[in-house]
Amino acid sequence: MKPTATPSEAIADPRALQHALADYRHPSLVRSLLELAITILPFGLFWFLTWASVSAGYWIGLLLVVPAAGFLVRLFMIQHDCGHGSFFLSRRVNDWVGRAIGVLTLTPYDFWRHTHALHHKHSGNLERAHVGSIDTLTVHEYQALPRAQRLRYRLYRHPLVLFGLGPAYLFILYNRVPVGFMRAGWMPWVSTMGTNVAIVLLAAAMISLVGVGEFLIVQLPITVLAGTMGVWLFYIQHQFEHTRWAHDNEWTFHETALYGSSYYDLPAPLRWMTANIGLHHVHHLASRVPFYRLPEVMEAHPQLRQTSRVTLQESLRCARLALWDEEQRRLVPFEQATKAPRQSA
Repeated sequence: MKPTATPSEAIADPRALQHALADYRHPSLVRSLLELAITILPFGLFWFLTWASVSAGYWIGLLLVVPAAGFLVRLFMIQHDCGHGSFFLSRRVNDWVGRAIGVLTLTPYDFWRHTHALHHKHSGNLERAHVGSIDTLTVHEYQALPRAQRLRYRLYRHPLVLFGLGPAYLFILYNRVPVGFMRAGWMPWVSTMGTNVAIVLLAAAMISLVGVGEFLIVQLPITVLAGTMGVWLFYIQHQFEHTRWAHDNEWTFHETALYGSSYYDLPAPLRWMTANIGLHHVHHLASRVPFYRLPEVMEAHPQLRQTSRVTLQESLRCARLALWDEEQRRLVPFEQATKAPRQSA
């Protein structure tokens, strides 16, 4: 996969572009409420139709899990905008809508907002802790590892783990306890435990209505499939061949935001269902722009259409990428690392 645009060909001054995008930062209350309604209502409808089909013995109704999971992903994207303070003008409204959606997405909002802010702040920086990101080693780091740790990293990066077991573990188990943040103060605990209590209450209410068996038969596939979709999107947003990683002395926020985040060029229906999150290079450069205004940015700045562009077909090949090659300045599969002699980090 060849790069679709270099910095000199595409955007001469990412900092100036970020300044220009400030004009798109203002959300519309009517549009935000509409986007919320046309997302949460269909999610509830497809959940109910799935349950009704299964309870009537029509197991083919489980196919409705797919659109239900899609709308759950879209709800997460609205929660994501709330976390950036871009969905409503009021910070308080953003936070409480985000917290409420976090009960459905099994994501403690305040804790996630904290880790996601760190992701935006340090994305693509090889020296900073990759909190809220997918662990990625350089070729030299991987070659310097003992055999057991190399095997562990290979397992972690295997598609079945990264997009199968990983999302289920992340949303069902990992998000229930703020692992790794035991000394970070009260915020991770209050956010996580408050969300857990709300999840238990909502689940208990649903179980009292439909029964524990049918609730799990409907909810678990929706959760796991939505988690897989979400992790895949997050992966493609930064794990494409010609992404941008740099050491601290070369790293700059604006260039890494624009060239280290992809423009995932999806078909229109998928672009709508994923709330334009594929326009991720614009989002990282100007995270306060509401998702429904990102297409306006693309229309006003057509050069962005060829910047860090990854098509749906190209994205499937990205699943093999696992290591950052500092010499070639691109992500490579494991086979590239095994061809080179082992070096110390």
